[in-house]
Formats: sequence, structure tokens, C-alpha cells
Amino acid sequence: MYKPFIPLAISLLLGLSFMTQADTSDFTKPITVDSKSQFVDGKNKTSLFKDDVRITQGSLVIDADEVEVIATDGEGREIFVARGNPASYAQTLDDGTPVQAKANEIRYEVSKRTISLTGNAELQQDTSMVKGDSITYDMATEQLLATGGEGDGEGRVTTVFRPDAIKEFTEEDNNDQPENDEDEQ
Repeated sequence: MYKPFIPLAISLLLGLSFMTQADTSDFTKPITVDSKSQFVDGKNKTSLFKDDVRITQGSLVIDADEVEVIATDGEGREIFVARGNPASYAQTLDDGTPVQAKANEIRYEVSKRTISLTGNAELQQDTSMVKGDSITYDMATEQLLATGGEGDGEGRVTTVFRPDAIKEFTEEDNNDQPENDEDEQ
């Protein structure tokens, strides 16, 4: 069962920046894959990188035990499938906010600008965190979808809002309200 996470509404209600867009300049930079070994199948347009693999593209960094690169759709349409125990993703957003994630598998689709986390997925930004069996974040449309699996507390998704973020929102809200002046009566 899909339980969509509506981050824009929650952002507006709680003053969180969960949907701030990833650093847009990252997507114009080259993608580098570094590993201890690699296998390239030129005929099938696939590559397999193993042992301490790191993908970088600007501020985007994915670390994994192994990465499969599928390039059958051509340059700029590659799909990077990172696997690890766990694999991790980190990126700095346009506003300087860091985003971090981890999962058993991270799928980065370059042309779609999406990151899909599968298996013990967790995504954290500022003081908020989402956990579920799978999380898909579309960087272009700024939308996130999280789903729970059978092993995740009866198929549930968990979102944690830490009190610091709620406190900041409450303080901002209180500062925006006019003070009552009893002398005006």
C-alpha cells in the first residue's frame, strides 16, 4: 500500500525545508566513478564497479560496495545502481542544507534526476528523517514518495520531526504576531 509523503504541505505547516531542490549546478558536472576494480561490457553497455566504490557529481556523493552502471539508453541517460550494507548518498542543496540517505540499494537515474532507495531506506535533512522500505526522491519536481514493506512495522513509513525544527517554527510564528499594547484602549 502506498502512503505518499506530502512534503510541501508539511514544509508549509512546520517550516521545514524538506523539499529544497538539490544543487542544480551538480547536474551539469561530470559523473566520476572510483573503485578498486571494474568490469566493462562494451557490447551490452554495462559496467560493474566493485570494492569501495564512490560516485561523485558536484556535491552529490554515493558510496557503495558495488555499483552497476547501465548505459543502454545512451550518454546522459545512465542508471547507477549502488548496493551496500548500506550504500549511502549525500548532497548539498542550493540553500547549503545537506541531505543524507542510506539503503541497501540506491538507484540514481541521471536523466530523470531521481534517487530511489530500497531496503532499510532512510533519508535525513536538517532535523527531519523519513524511514521506510523504499523512498523515491524526484529532484526535478521536488517530490518524495516513501512506502513501507512487510518487515517494517506492519508496512509503515516513519517520519520523525525533531523538536528543534518545531521550536524554530514556533519562535518564528511568535515573532510574526503583533504585540498587544494595553495602553491603546
